[in-house]
Amino acid sequence: MASLSLSKNTLRSLPQTQTLKTPSSQNPLIVSKSSGSWSYGLGLSKSLSYSVSSSFSVKASMVTKKTTPSTNMRPPTYGDLITILSIDGGGVKGIIPGVILEYLESQLQELDGPDARLADYFDVIAGTSTGGLITAQLTAPNENGRPLYAANEIVPFYVEQTPKIFPQTSGPLASIINSFKALTGPRYDGKYLQKLLKDTLKGTRLQQTLTNVVIPSFDIKHLQPTIFSSFEVTHDHLENALLSDICIGTSAAPTFFPAHHFKNTDTEGNEREFNLIDGGVAASNPTLIAISEVTKQKLKENPDFFPIKPLDYGRYLVISLGTGNAKNEYKYNANIASMWGLLGWLLNDGSNPLIDVFNQACADMVDYHNCVVFEALRSQNKYLRIQDDTLTGTLSSLDVSTKENMENLVKVGKELLKKPVSRVNLDTGHFKPLKNGRTNMEELNMFAEMLSTEKKDREMKYMIKNFEGTNSAA
Repeated sequence: MASLSLSKNTLRSLPQTQTLKTPSSQNPLIVSKSSGSWSYGLGLSKSLSYSVSSSFSVKASMVTKKTTPSTNMRPPTYGDLITILSIDGGGVKGIIPGVILEYLESQLQELDGPDARLADYFDVIAGTSTGGLITAQLTAPNENGRPLYAANEIVPFYVEQTPKIFPQTSGPLASIINSFKALTGPRYDGKYLQKLLKDTLKGTRLQQTLTNVVIPSFDIKHLQPTIFSSFEVTHDHLENALLSDICIGTSAAPTFFPAHHFKNTDTEGNEREFNLIDGGVAASNPTLIAISEVTKQKLKENPDFFPIKPLDYGRYLVISLGTGNAKNEYKYNANIASMWGLLGWLLNDGSNPLIDVFNQACADMVDYHNCVVFEALRSQNKYLRIQDDTLTGTLSSLDVSTKENMENLVKVGKELLKKPVSRVNLDTGHFKPLKNGRTNMEELNMFAEMLSTEKKDREMKYMIKNFEGTNSAA
């Protein structure tokens, strides 16, 4: 149930029936009066019925019908929530969140029609490494100004492209060859990935994404994180880099791909140099960075965002997707690690312990923080973390792109949807099912309804405000 308040003067001035078109909306706001009640509707696609009480409080009950979302939803200042989607890094394991995203988008399409896309519902989409690639796919515009990829195209993209991004060495000497490569340079030259991203994203720049994006990387020259945020490019044009360069940089995992160097020039001829490696070094789980970017906008008094009170996490709606890990496999222990030198930390039984430790530590610290804060502030129903910490064998590898492994990763994603909603146990670090008994699929259904309602409420409040302004001016 949505609730709006209209002034007495506004109500008195409303005609019997009026249609208002706004410059940024293809659907007119229809206002009509019948038997003492007012009715507002968006063309023929959505209607809201309002009964007016003596206090002039207007309560809305929504009649749900199929509707086609606009390219961008209204800013949070017209709504009640700030919506954030976050996607972890993890190489070929990006298939797992790809499955989850396909399901979420399908539920939004059930609510709002087949043209619904994830970028229509989130104020911020954040992604690191492979999550950064998915972020770009979901938010870069195609020639029609709609998202370049639908969510159901992500998994097919991985299945088709990752064998070329991570070409597998086969035969009895494969492990020796891979070890030699790891000692002499990056395991992969990255040329195919670079060409693929440049051909796919073409000249699209950070400022052109259909919703706000946050993609972390790490500048190896300055030894500090570089956060590519579409919030920042409005006043720092040197950060308005090509999405292809940003994606190559955030995916440049040490020992797997070479670091990525590029320069960006603004319209005044100023130049900035970037020397980037994988964003997972700083933030393999970018959820907290996304929240921080929103908080910065409030500090800068960005009018698109409503005031957020201290510790008001209830105004955030966050979906955070992991790419799985092998915590339960217990691959390493102190006895084994105590014998490692440089080579052992870089390569052990086909794995890269140093990368595993960095990525997992970064992701877990963010999840630890979010779980504590959202629960302490009684807002845990607005935070959903979907992660599988039971991967084993090649499933936990970043670069095993065999057909069998990718098919198994798809199965992991589908099974994860059926698993109960879990929270990280702050003592053990493992995920523990919640007592409510709901599955991730059921929880995503609830989040889809909240996202759909938030989007519709913003559109309605925007049109009501626009109508009031037009009416008072007249």
